[in-house]
Amino acid sequence: MAITNEQVAGRVFLRQLYCDDYFPDAVLDKGREILLRLCERIEAERPADLAALYVLTAAATVEFNLLEAEFEAAGSGIETVGREEIAEDFWFVASAYGFADADVEELIAPREW
Repeated sequence: MAITNEQVAGRVFLRQLYCDDYFPDAVLDKGREILLRLCERIEAERPADLAALYVLTAAATVEFNLLEAEFEAAGSGIETVGREEIAEDFWFVASAYGFADADVEELIAPREW
């Protein structure tokens, strides 16, 4: 499914992390795909309220949790800079789809990073 939201389609997710050699591109690519799948789900399911959005973002956050092992295997990890960049992209997605009042901590509530 192609992303129809122009803001999202033009976004380079995890941009700051790609600029840092500490974060392996192959794992970041998987993170970017998680965010794009989240956008596709939002466009397909059209959550009616924040509670419905949080269900979708929680599922995407759990996927990021699973990436932690891949980061660690590559000598990396989701540390402060990574956490901030990922959280910012989750908030960007929420905002781009009309949920600017979303709480970033709720968007990524099940995070283990």
